[in-house]
Amino acid sequence: MATSIKWRSLFVSVCILFAIICLAPTFVGDNLPGWWKNNFDPIHLGLDLQGGMHLVLGVDADEAVISRLDSITDEAQNLLNEKDIVFKRIERRAGERVVITVYDAEAGRTLDVLMKESFPNLEPMTLTTDAGYVEKNYRLSDKEVADIREFAIRQVLETLRNRIDQFGVSEPTIQRQSGNRILVQLPGIKDPERAVALLGKTARLDFRMVAEEVNPADAVTGKLPRGTRLLYQKNTDKRTGAVTETPVVVYDKTILTGDLLDDAQVRIDTRFNEPYVSIKFNSVGARRFEQVTSANVNKRMAIVLDDTVYSAPVIRERIAGGEAQISGSFTEQEATDLAIVLRAGSLPAPVHILEDRTVGPSLGQDSINKGTLSVVVGFMLVIVSILIYYRLSGLVANVALMLNLLFILALLSLLGATLTLPGIAGIVLTVGMAVDANVLIFERIREELRLGKTALAAVEAGYEKAFLTIIDANVTTLIAALVLFQFGTGPVKGFAVTLSIGIIASLFTAIFVTRTIFNYFLYGRQVKQLSI
Repeated sequence: MATSIKWRSLFVSVCILFAIICLAPTFVGDNLPGWWKNNFDPIHLGLDLQGGMHLVLGVDADEAVISRLDSITDEAQNLLNEKDIVFKRIERRAGERVVITVYDAEAGRTLDVLMKESFPNLEPMTLTTDAGYVEKNYRLSDKEVADIREFAIRQVLETLRNRIDQFGVSEPTIQRQSGNRILVQLPGIKDPERAVALLGKTARLDFRMVAEEVNPADAVTGKLPRGTRLLYQKNTDKRTGAVTETPVVVYDKTILTGDLLDDAQVRIDTRFNEPYVSIKFNSVGARRFEQVTSANVNKRMAIVLDDTVYSAPVIRERIAGGEAQISGSFTEQEATDLAIVLRAGSLPAPVHILEDRTVGPSLGQDSINKGTLSVVVGFMLVIVSILIYYRLSGLVANVALMLNLLFILALLSLLGATLTLPGIAGIVLTVGMAVDANVLIFERIREELRLGKTALAAVEAGYEKAFLTIIDANVTTLIAALVLFQFGTGPVKGFAVTLSIGIIASLFTAIFVTRTIFNYFLYGRQVKQLSI
């Protein structure tokens, strides 16, 4: 028995020491060795405690459907050319449909067979004739449209998460809300404008050939040839910082997209001491890039991001290896942000900021102060009440209560959980609930003492008889906390986290730690009266 008490006492001591080690970065992080800070993180504070940004974004999922139809239109055009099917025109029209105009009914029937084989998700619509031509309409099914919209929202969610992870925000919250809304909370953000720009950038990267034979001035008179469009290249004066725009006419057809990128990194041009973004394609993109550069030597290729031309260099020779660079008078921060969004991938649909709120750090500090005060006041009231009512045994319960608070904070740090204002409320509730188990045990001990048992025997019987009742009460509360965590959002989750951790810690301290203390002082001693 004595050996068992020594092992239990050693285990409790090790737990206390480990908890102190876990909490050291939170309270004295600046004075700790590097290995300590690298292996143990401080307690992460939520948005309501340390300040930050609260954003609600709306996803324009309809644009994803339009983008899909544009891709189908390009693929169908290439397919018709490969199969030598003569057509007058192919275009996307309103109503989520692709319209292909051919010259006769026979070509229309051949077209139907080819489109059904190549694009089974397209539904043929009514055949119409116009001036002897046959116009075939193909639309996406309602299920396909719904699937595209749903996938776009999920992909936006994942892309935003990748961007935020690379942005370096600790413990962000990224959750889908009803419909096409996405909640983003960024605790401790120092540059809100940069964060908004990073999240809102679609980052669709295209490579298009420049239509050098077309005069950009023709765009003013509306005389641009079919299949071309007017874009602008931004130029920044290095001395004055003035931004000018140069018109560039490019072909509509995209020869390469950013979907084939494998990496994007910031580099410094040693000649001009300016940052640029070095991009590297995957194996498929590298082959395609080599083919494009080989076929367009001495022609200009525009690198377009979100319909803005960043650069339009002349292809001097075939480029193998799949590497290129994007330059454009960047600052280092602009180049870093561009590399982040390219690595994370483009958004399949534009996002719009529906709600933008910033929580200041002063408000967060005020919440911390009030939350800490509530914990201290509740803690002291419980300690005084238990000490008065149960005397020296109450002191044992109070030691367990202090250790309970220590273990809760240590587990928050160890698990990387985020402490929020509702989380502090969960700690306050746990402090009140933590003594319930000791109250049940002490009352059982009193009953055993009235029956004439010795102090040690009464303690043993009290713990054994109260054990199942304590487990039942705490397990049901833990189940409720887990349900809140699984199905709750935001503040509810913060409350559920600390409540769950608090229940586990209180079970350990109330049943194991207090019993070890009683056994340590009672075993082997002739204690005739127990102060309880």
